[in-house]
Amino acid sequence: MPEANPLGTYLKNRRTKLDPAALGFAGGRRRTAGLRREEVAQRANISATWYTWLEQGRGGSPSADVLDRIARALTLTAVEREHLFLIGLGRPPEVRYRGSDAITPRLQRLLDTLTLSPAIVRTPTWDVVAWNRAAVAVLTDYGDLPPDRRNILRMIFCDPDVRERQADWNTVARFVVASFRIDAARAGAGTEVAALVEELSVASPEFAAMWRDSDVQTQAGGMKQLLHPQVGPITLEYSAFAVDGRPDLSLIVYNPATPADRKLVETLIERLPAETKAD
Repeated sequence: MPEANPLGTYLKNRRTKLDPAALGFAGGRRRTAGLRREEVAQRANISATWYTWLEQGRGGSPSADVLDRIARALTLTAVEREHLFLIGLGRPPEVRYRGSDAITPRLQRLLDTLTLSPAIVRTPTWDVVAWNRAAVAVLTDYGDLPPDRRNILRMIFCDPDVRERQADWNTVARFVVASFRIDAARAGAGTEVAALVEELSVASPEFAAMWRDSDVQTQAGGMKQLLHPQVGPITLEYSAFAVDGRPDLSLIVYNPATPADRKLVETLIERLPAETKAD
């Protein structure tokens, strides 16, 4: 049988695993392990009565803000916080922009296993923070670019070479702007977005016009055609994935659409210098 009050059970379980002394509360003898309900409420800056009702399954559904405060009060990990939202609201928490470009070695190793599939990892503000050897061969050698120039919007609107590689630049540019808008809004990266939008609006009247259109679109997957200067047209199928444990990052994988496209990718990879690295 399903639990009658899964949220209350989970909250109680998490608070009993915390060390009161480590969080600044007096130790001594306690009837139960961990924090008291009123201590969790104090840390979350909510009413002790309201928190008690949540554990008891009373008072209706909490808001996302309340759950977020409780998650911080209980020092939940990203996975634990997501579980809290799933049982408390029936949905995961919204993506939050972290402003960090660090990825784990494990994620880089995953990219490197995709030997014939160009793959990148990007932030909600569309900065490319990781890539593999196939991406260097087919897309761009991001390692040759300063970190601030690895932004996809800057490349699309301000780099003539990148522009020439697009089979239909106008369609690609509109799609990039519409997808960027929704990604950045989901992540709450307003300050970072404002600065980037201002910069690009000055640098590119085309970007400014597209941004004013206020179009939004998701980038779950689709087809992309590149005009590579060495081998000509390449058609790629792409899919976008959230990175487990880092929902503010997106993994984009491009697969050759046909055996002929696969051969072109192989050719480009073979032409790379042996010392070329993904990062």
